[in-house]
Amino acid sequence: MHVFITGGTGLIGSAVLAELLSAGHRVTALARSDASAAKARAAGADVLRGSLTDLDVLREGARKADGVISLAFGNDFSAPDAFVRAMAEEAAAVDALGESLVGTDRPLVVVSGTPAVPGRPATEQDALPEGPVAERSRTVARALALASRGVRSSAVRMPRTVHDNGAGGFAGLLTEAARRTGVAGYPGDGEQRWPAVHARDAAVLFRLALEQSPAGGVYHAVADEGDKVRDIAAVIGRRLDLPVRPVPQEDFGFLGPIFATDQPATSTRTRAALGWTPTHPSLLEDLENIAP
Repeated sequence: MHVFITGGTGLIGSAVLAELLSAGHRVTALARSDASAAKARAAGADVLRGSLTDLDVLREGARKADGVISLAFGNDFSAPDAFVRAMAEEAAAVDALGESLVGTDRPLVVVSGTPAVPGRPATEQDALPEGPVAERSRTVARALALASRGVRSSAVRMPRTVHDNGAGGFAGLLTEAARRTGVAGYPGDGEQRWPAVHARDAAVLFRLALEQSPAGGVYHAVADEGDKVRDIAAVIGRRLDLPVRPVPQEDFGFLGPIFATDQPATSTRTRAALGWTPTHPSLLEDLENIAP
């Protein structure tokens, strides 16, 4: 299968790109910069130059492919405005990709986060949240609705931490904050739980969704149902030789309320539907790779 992928050189995208190529697929990766283009080519992919806002380029990539995986999303979490802008760019891009596939019965795999459900782990049947990330929820809903228009669309929901070699996700943001402030801090009492998955396990799920998912499928890329944030901070503090203690939620800016939320999730239905079995290290094991 010839697969067009956006976001193919990030932490998750690099793993997905490698997984697709190792499974015998041909991959064309969207590349905004010379560095991204060189990285994609070195991995064995073809390159289509352009950014997530180049909608005509996205349409071209989708029309020429047998399937599409949309992973690109802005990585500026410094302010609410930047996150809102990233959601709007993603929405326009996914809409353009989806419209290009109408009537083809080709797969479109999109990405979102797992929801938080009070009192229990979230499942694949739970609705995506409103609130600060409502635009992403609406984007995924529109993509899945294309199932009625001849697109084999599916959604892979990612946990709060996608990790590889000790880096990535919300746990990675905690590590960055610890290096910056000299404290491995966490909001609240630290009892809140975050789900997690190794990037290479997530990559396998994206490939399975591309190859096997029926139209409208929803999957959870969750290997660890929920690690306590206090336990995550404890590993970070030990690896960096820093004190571990609660800090004000406000220290994490606009992400503070999300960091403080208990948000475990399961992947029972995903494993049964697609035969997905995570095999790589858990988050707490992988955090042992943080360099002192």
